[in-house]
Amino acid sequence: MANYPAIATYVRRRATSPDDIADVIAETFTTAWRRLDDIPPKAEETRLWLYGVARRVLANHFRAEERRTALTARLRDEVSAWAAPEPAHDPAYQAFRRLADDDRELLSLVAWEGLSGPEIAKVLGCSRGAARLRLHRARKRLARELAALDPELAGYGNRAVSLAKGQ
Repeated sequence: MANYPAIATYVRRRATSPDDIADVIAETFTTAWRRLDDIPPKAEETRLWLYGVARRVLANHFRAEERRTALTARLRDEVSAWAAPEPAHDPAYQAFRRLADDDRELLSLVAWEGLSGPEIAKVLGCSRGAARLRLHRARKRLARELAALDPELAGYGNRAVSLAKGQ
């Protein structure tokens, strides 16, 4: 239970419906219970392992949601959007939303979850070098998006790229 708050926060930041949040958290810990023998013995590794499980449960949840949405679209002409409206006045938000899902997830793991490059590698199931490269590229793409929306923000994007080199 020591990892519950971190995993619950991770899921809440990625799912919007309280029911979906509860379902994903429950499925994450049910999976952990079923795979007790696979859980790493060290507390920090356990937390990272649970992030990986939650990430996969969320991915499955979102795939199922896409299938339901496609079915609904065939039955109705118009589907209500459940996402929050994008703030038109916030270029940082717009730049972030323009990134690919994988880039947003990667940057969120750093900014929201406070994970390091090696921790991200464990969550994503890749090498440290691959995680570092993905993070660097995601930050560069964010810098380009920021500069495209507002040239005055280009410096902030360049700062993100220099941080990526230090990771």
